[in-house]
Amino acid sequence: MPSVKHIFCHPIKAVGRTNLDTVQLVAGETLLHDRMFAITHEVSKFDLNAPAWVNCNNFIRGAKAPELQAISISQYAVGGLMVLNHPDHPAFSFDPDNADDHARFIGWVSQFVPDNRAQPAAFIKAPTQGMTDSSHPYISILNLASLKELSIKAGRPMAPERFRGNIWLDGLDMWAEHDWIGKTMRIGQAEVVIREPIGRCMATTADPLTGKQDVNTLDILQNNWGHTEFGVYAEVIKSGDVDLSDAAHIL
Repeated sequence: MPSVKHIFCHPIKAVGRTNLDTVQLVAGETLLHDRMFAITHEVSKFDLNAPAWVNCNNFIRGAKAPELQAISISQYAVGGLMVLNHPDHPAFSFDPDNADDHARFIGWVSQFVPDNRAQPAAFIKAPTQGMTDSSHPYISILNLASLKELSIKAGRPMAPERFRGNIWLDGLDMWAEHDWIGKTMRIGQAEVVIREPIGRCMATTADPLTGKQDVNTLDILQNNWGHTEFGVYAEVIKSGDVDLSDAAHIL
């Protein structure tokens, strides 16, 4: 029986990640606290006076600044300090809910954005849904067997963190997710409808351990399978808890 192997949350879009043992999926919402913060850049069209979901081009992201991919979060509880780590820099802590801390965070994260890219401007909180790459409040589900096959084609193992997904499933056939579109899946106590495949970008070319671009994932996907999709977006239709090792299956 397929089961949940990893649960990841990304409180700040493109910056850091946390590993979870359990999460509550809520009908009609993104993963709890996932992408609830983001960082606009100097040419962003995000309106601070009328905040709403906008596409990823309005924020700093790993596709333009691959070193961001190597940031992890070693400590965070909503309402408290967040501790971020990068393999080449000392740990950094700040309070995401304290506006007085935002300028200090922008200064810290700017070191990971190349000078020829739009520079970080403001730290913002998502007004309604998380600032995922989809305009719909979806979660993402990925298949470890597909990652293994992709790694074989790449000639090196690739970590799940590279793809910044929410829920990774083990015990499936490779590319089983291609047949899920439109179907309902039960994961733990929750139920989701698989809505669409996830189109990938240059962020996935960077190693999440180093922040260095090391695998042309997009070319490998295109040359071997004729597309650049990896993983699927799902809409939560029934709220419920999901724990590591929970079963997952199509209804």
